[in-house]
Amino acid sequence: MTGSEFIEYRIQHLLDRLARGETAEIGVRVEMHGARAVVRGRVTDEECRAAVLRVAGEELAGLDWYDDLSVSRPGPPDHSEELS
Repeated sequence: MTGSEFIEYRIQHLLDRLARGETAEIGVRVEMHGARAVVRGRVTDEECRAAVLRVAGEELAGLDWYDDLSVSRPGPPDHSEELS
């Protein structure tokens, strides 16, 4: 198994764990950029973000990786829109 195949294997294991785990977070992507893994996407709250980062840290331990996760808070608007 080459170095990139090993990283891709670890990435797939992380994705499987995220899809089936406690967060069941499907809005997260993990991509390989060169020899670095990038965890990116949107999560619903800070608690979910922390859980995703914890799992990523466990699954990608020893690899070069970083996150680009953002928290989106879906809900109704807090003000009305004025149309002209």
